[in-house]
Amino acid sequence: MNSKTKSGCECCSNYVYDEEYGYYECEVNLDEDEMVRFLQDKFFNCPYFQLDDEYKIVRKQM
Repeated sequence: MNSKTKSGCECCSNYVYDEEYGYYECEVNLDEDEMVRFLQDKFFNCPYFQLDDEYKIVRKQM
């Protein structure tokens, strides 16, 4: 997998581990063209990217 795409997906809150199947997957409902680009590692600058910031809630409470 392309390191640019891999690192982007690994930091995204939409990229989650599916314990039933044993692999990571994107939870965004991609259309057919987007899915093809994602599977071909050509999905740069994903419009659905959300930083997986686990401390976001804590900062709101402070």
